[in-house]
This record gives sequence, C-alpha cells and structure tokens, in this order.
Amino acid sequence: MALDGILLSKIVPEIQKGLPMRIQKIWDISATEILFQTHGPLGKKQMLISCHSVYNRFLFTDRSYPATGEPGNFVMVLRKYIEGGFIESIRQAELDRWCVMEIRRRNSIGDLEYWKLYVELMGKYANLILVSSQGKIIDALKRIPPFENSRRTIFPGAVFEETPSQNKKNPFAEQTIDPELSLTKQFAGFSPFLSSEVEYRMLHGQSFAEIMDEITRSENLYVANSGSGEPVFHCIELTSKGACRSYPLFEGFDILYYHREEKDRIKAVTGDIYHFVNRQLKHQSQKLPRLLSEMDEALDCDRWKTYGELLYAYNVTDTKGMKEITLQSFEDGSDVTIPLDPRFDGRSNARRAYQKYTKLKKGQVYLEEQIAITRDEIAYFSGLLEQLSQADFKTASEIRDELVSLGYLKETRKKPKKNKKKKDAPVSFTDVTLENGTVISFGRNNLQNEQLTWHTARKNEIWLHAKDYHGSHVVIHSDDPDETSLRAAANIAAYYSAGRLSSSVPVIWCPVRNLKKIPGAKPGMVQLGNYRTIYIDPDEDQIFALGLS
Repeated sequence: MALDGILLSKIVPEIQKGLPMRIQKIWDISATEILFQTHGPLGKKQMLISCHSVYNRFLFTDRSYPATGEPGNFVMVLRKYIEGGFIESIRQAELDRWCVMEIRRRNSIGDLEYWKLYVELMGKYANLILVSSQGKIIDALKRIPPFENSRRTIFPGAVFEETPSQNKKNPFAEQTIDPELSLTKQFAGFSPFLSSEVEYRMLHGQSFAEIMDEITRSENLYVANSGSGEPVFHCIELTSKGACRSYPLFEGFDILYYHREEKDRIKAVTGDIYHFVNRQLKHQSQKLPRLLSEMDEALDCDRWKTYGELLYAYNVTDTKGMKEITLQSFEDGSDVTIPLDPRFDGRSNARRAYQKYTKLKKGQVYLEEQIAITRDEIAYFSGLLEQLSQADFKTASEIRDELVSLGYLKETRKKPKKNKKKKDAPVSFTDVTLENGTVISFGRNNLQNEQLTWHTARKNEIWLHAKDYHGSHVVIHSDDPDETSLRAAANIAAYYSAGRLSSSVPVIWCPVRNLKKIPGAKPGMVQLGNYRTIYIDPDEDQIFALGLS
C-alpha cells in the first residue's frame, strides 16, 4: 500500500521543522532508497527517501542503515551537486503525492548555486529528480527516456515538467460532497483506501468535517491487517478494519517498511546471497532424484550377475548383431530376456554383464554416501533460506561469512594491511529479558546458534527448537523456568522458524547437557537425547511486545 497526498501533507510539515538543514552526507542503501545525513535546528537527522514501487515514503528515521559497498551513479551526482548544501524549503504540490526541496550550495569557486530536488511518491512511478535553477534535469534515480514515455521524459539534459495538478477540491478548505461521485474523484489527496474509510465512518454517523478535523489534529500512524497479508495504514483510526495499532508517524513507517525492504538492502550489501542459496538448493534438489534412480538400479545389480551366468551356462557364442536373447532360468524355468551389445559375441557380453554387476555392487556404497550428503545439503540450504527470510544486516553478513568459511563462496573483501590487522567481530546473538527477570537468548543464523548452544549456554540451562522445522536455537538462562518463561521461549522458537505461519507448532526442549555435537557436521547441527515437547501458536504481538521484530 502506497501513501497518498493526505498522508504526505502530514509528513512534509514534520520535515519542515528541521529547516534549514545542511546535507552532510548522502548514501544509497538499496536500489530505490537514498539516505541523507543532515544537521539543522533539530540536530542531526537521517532523512530517508524511498522510491520503491510499493514502499515509497519520505521521513526522518532513527534506524541503522549500512551503506552499499560502492555508491551508484545517481548518488555520485547528488554528492557532486548538493552535498554540503542547505535545504531551505520543502513544498508539497497542493495535496498531490510529490514535493520539492529547494537547495542552495556554494560551488568550488565560491559562487552560490540553487537546485531543486523533486520527490515523487506516485507508486510505481516514484522517483527522485535533481533539477537545475534553469529547469534542466541533471539526473534522476529512475531515468525515463523519450522512447519509453513521450509525454514526460526524465533524462539528463531534458527540460523538467512538474506533474500537472488534478484540479480537485481541497478537503481541508472545501467540504461540500457530491453524492454522485466518489471521494477520490472529488477531493485532492484521497486514495481509494482513505475514501472507503471515510465513507464507512460517514455511514456510521460521523460527518465529513469531523473526519477532516481528526486528520488535521492527528500525529500518529494507525496500522491494521487488511486480510490479504499486507497491512493498511493511515493517520486516523481505521474503524472499518477493526482493531489497529497506533504509532508516532515516522516510527510507524519504520515499523511497517524497515524489514519489508531489508531484503533489498541485504542483497545490495552482501552481494545477493539469496541468489546463491536458491541456486544451490535448486541444484541439490534436482540432483537427489537422479541419485535415487541410480540407487534403485544399483540395488537391482543381481540381475546382471544372473545374465552373465546364463550366457556362460548355455555357452552362447554367436550374438553379434543381436540386441537381446531369451534364455530359460535355472530356478523356475521362466524366460529371461538378456540385453546384448550387438558389437560383441556371447562371451564378451557375459563378461560385460559381470563387469556391470561388480560396478553397481560397489557403487551402492558411493551412492549411499552421495544421497546422504545431498540430503544434508538440501536441509542446510533450506535452513539458510529460512534464516535469510528473517535476517537483518548483521545476520545476513554472518551467513555470508559462514558460506565463505565452508568454501561455498570466495572471499571478496579486501585484505587488511599487515600493519593494521583487525580481529573479526565476535558472533553475537539476541537477548531478551522478560518481566519476571528471566533472560532468554536466541540465534538467528547457524553461527549464532553454534555460539549460543556450545559456547555460552550452561549445561543445566533449557534449550528449545521448533521440531521438524529450520529455525533458531533458544536458551532460557535458568535450570527451572516457570511456565510463562517456557511459553515465551517456545513462542520465540516457533516464530523464528519455518513454522512461524503455522499453528500448534511443536517445540522441543531439554537441558543443554542432553545435546550432542555431531562430528564434522555444519554449524548449528545438534543431536538430541531425551527431550519434551510443547505446542505453541506463534504470536507476533508477543514478539513485538518483547521489542523484537
């Protein structure tokens, strides 16, 4: 769900409170997100502009965003023309979904230059465009050449044309409603979702003026489930959707979109390990049926021994040019059809049958090993894929380090200079403290699971894991936890597993001393002794209440 003009009209005044602000640094944190580090009356602020087709937004954020390794072309252009400059004003175009920042900056010889940075948040057409004081486009995050759109070209050197006004009524100033038209068609800034919410409220007795007054006074973002998986949100309570959660405006957007766009940022930072893991999983999944088919043939090797015995017993000699021969079995007298190589005589075909028998017999051991290895690889990469689906930057980076250490990927980072050696950052896991004071720790990748289970947890502490699912190792730092602590830890284990969308997820638990490390196994693998099972419905609200996401 994209934001509408009404919601943008709540965002722009909050940004304006920080004006004038100096642009100190500019980064790209994904293919569609630009982060500005600024300083002004509100102090240091991070201003995020996202031009994602679904998650586009414009806000101050306190979240931590790692920069990509190499800045993109557009960021280099922004650094050249506006880094070090001052944002003097931000203006929204009536109630449309775009606004413009006016920026002044002194060039290398001290002359003042003025620039305009247009922020267009119009769904799949979302864009960020740098324009000179003469109205010429310097560059854009998403270039649109003439052959793609003859009506509006967004390309360096082209004359910039602002998106034309829709000539609709301002709902804050004019509140006369035409019952024959939808609110979206009558009023500027109204999205179909906001229209449906306002119409629902009006059907239940609230006036249009009262609703607009509530929008004017609102400082929060209200979020509710749409029923289709994607959340819906706006700056007024969503009465048509039932229960909803309320957050401060910018914090609400961070909660909504930070993790949804995190996969794109992880790909930019880690070199797209998603693609590598998916490719490996596909390769191993296609390899397993072939191995199983070869194993079936190898287990049926005795028939080739029988073929050779029959060819020798019947003293078959002249078989050149024949593709098969039928002989009677010594055991039950039934006909046995023996495949032949037409290039050879009977004795050579008999010898080849014995050779194939010997090869298949010996191959059974090799195939058993390969099938076991392939199944382990499928389980391993399936687990990595699940971990990546819930990974943050640090977790994804550690997964990459794990793949490098196991030889799946090559180290691409520059080696440190000999005189400036740095120790690798220690692997850490996540800790939460319950209201009763109990501390629970859990890992979000194999390295964290390994560190927690084998190097941090004490033998008498309680270890948990979602049964038959890839997921986190969870440790309750207590040898006798109460039921509340046990259920909270089980909820974490179920939520941070492949079973997070299931119900009645079985979670096994036991003291750490009941675990055994598997020699030669990949990180995070354990062998269980005695354990007990608890069934839990993963509860996202409880996860959020613990400060997790």
